[in-house]
Amino acid sequence: MLPKVVVVTGLSGSGKSTVVKALEDLGFFCIDNLPVPLFPKVLELTHQNKSGPGIQNFAFVVDTRERTFLHEAEPMIAQLRAEGMKVEVLFLDTDDERLIQRYSETRRPHPLSEGGTVRDGIKRERELLMGLRDQADLVIDTSAHTVHTLKALVGEHFGEKSVIGLQITVLSFGFKYGLPPECDLVFDVRFLPNPYFVEGMREKTGLQTDVRDYVLGAPETATVLQLLRQVGETLLPLYEREGKAYLTVGIGCTGGKHRSVALTEAIAARWRGRGWNVQTRHRDVERK
Repeated sequence: MLPKVVVVTGLSGSGKSTVVKALEDLGFFCIDNLPVPLFPKVLELTHQNKSGPGIQNFAFVVDTRERTFLHEAEPMIAQLRAEGMKVEVLFLDTDDERLIQRYSETRRPHPLSEGGTVRDGIKRERELLMGLRDQADLVIDTSAHTVHTLKALVGEHFGEKSVIGLQITVLSFGFKYGLPPECDLVFDVRFLPNPYFVEGMREKTGLQTDVRDYVLGAPETATVLQLLRQVGETLLPLYEREGKAYLTVGIGCTGGKHRSVALTEAIAARWRGRGWNVQTRHRDVERK
């Protein structure tokens, strides 16, 4: 069996070290800053190992530290895929202000600042990594992630339960806390009746039976679920046909505790019933 390879790349300070630790916990053999031309040699050595089944999951970190070898990353990925290997490119992004803040807190110079500012270094790095970002199967904006939420997200995508084919995450959130940057599609359900204003429901969530029944029992909700079922039947096969590995669908209400949570679970259940691999995540359900 050919090994699975995850190429972890992205901006300096975007969380690559956290992702590598998460992949190691999942059983990946991770190598940071390995020169790109050595990828095939490392993979070849695992097949020459006669003492056991060999390593099946690899993660290679590729970033601007590669310097003279960075331009070889894209053709190398294409070569490995042409040889039949399953190669996924994970790109970690972060907004400039958050990166500047992180460098300020650590007091480290940006590796590409070249005597200028951190912002100058970030700009140069974005330009150098543009090709890898365009080639990425999955882009994660880590701006709003903690170490724990980023590790959990990596586990969702690369853990033992992950399967070949389109992997769909339906994510509930509250607009008051901002749009989730990882979403490919976003649906606003703030027009539905709000359990927040119903006596006895304010402190509950859409995961509880009475709140769920209240939200799903509204005539408007039935119409929305029908439309989203049709959206799924139309768009999901097209995304899969184009080779998209991951799709994140955001369902938002005001606070991310009631309507969006109930709708997220209902939509996910309907899509699973059609045979899709769907998981749910509730970003803001525990917020006060």
